[in-house]
Amino acid sequence: RCNFEFDLCGWKQDENDDFDWHLRTSSTRKLGTGPATDHTLQEPSGHYIFIENSFFQLSGQKSRISSPILSRKNKNCKVCEGVVVGRMKNLISIIFYYHMYGAHIGSLIIYQRTTLKHEKILLNLTGNQGNFWQRKALTLSGDGDEDFQVVFEGIAGEGPRDGIALDDLTFSRDC
Repeated sequence: RCNFEFDLCGWKQDENDDFDWHLRTSSTRKLGTGPATDHTLQEPSGHYIFIENSFFQLSGQKSRISSPILSRKNKNCKVCEGVVVGRMKNLISIIFYYHMYGAHIGSLIIYQRTTLKHEKILLNLTGNQGNFWQRKALTLSGDGDEDFQVVFEGIAGEGPRDGIALDDLTFSRDC
């Protein structure tokens, strides 16, 4: 679980992207960019991670941040392979909150990436999603025993002051 109140909790900036996600508070935000509060504390002093379209990023440039590696070798962290008597077995999920507001917002794409760098898109959001925090739960899937990560990719839009924020990233308890 990461609420970004102290650090990035083991989430890592990708080295081969164009710019980085930044840890910030609403009290340090520029006028008209980002949420008024974080999701965790609902206070301007609360932290979240954020990418902002600016004159330094070109439309389409990407920023990526990756979770710690989740091990499939852990018997409690197996991915759902099907339905057993109407219920999911060993369901792994990630729950998170996002804020995407602005007339020229870019995109947020969430991937599941194996250690062999195979990526599967779990979610693709583009454009203005509203001026409030929204909750999303995604089921992680796959086969075999290959370890994996979750990757959040923000893509810069065309507006110089619009941005994407993430907060309260939580993996299911078994992992």
